[in-house]
Amino acid sequence: MNDHTLSPCFVDDTHDEAERAIQTLNRGGVAMSALSLIGKGYHSEEQPTGFYTLGDKVKAWGAQGAFWGGIWGLLLAPAVFFLPGVGVVALAGPVVMTLVGVLEGAVVLGGLSALGAALSELGVPKDQVLKYETALKVDKYLLLVHGSAQVQAQARDLLQQAPQVQAA
Repeated sequence: MNDHTLSPCFVDDTHDEAERAIQTLNRGGVAMSALSLIGKGYHSEEQPTGFYTLGDKVKAWGAQGAFWGGIWGLLLAPAVFFLPGVGVVALAGPVVMTLVGVLEGAVVLGGLSALGAALSELGVPKDQVLKYETALKVDKYLLLVHGSAQVQAQARDLLQQAPQVQAA
């Protein structure tokens, strides 16, 4: 685990809610480098969906391509993974490097999935990991705030003032 703690995940039902939460935190002064977003929600489209990089910009297409393209313009380290048991997920932020480390190191933590192991490494309590993986499976979005207790309290306060965002 890193030297910072991780706040409880915020679970958003839709990509619109996730985007509003990120914008709320951005306007409130939370550094975008302190945020991670995980979601899928685009897999059931009838049209193709894709992501690719062109220079330093991520390009996306499909019904939610504009959403992910915009998010990836704000947050660090965009990536897409196929995770057994969860499916194809898009991620951005510090959680990506933690997941890559878990995958490269074949870290197994008490029978957790790769994503569960990454969340656990970031400080998410193991008893909450299953809850968050289940939320992803039903197309919800996880917003994680990395940093000191002060950064986490600031994020929690900002999001509590935004009724469309609920802490899980």
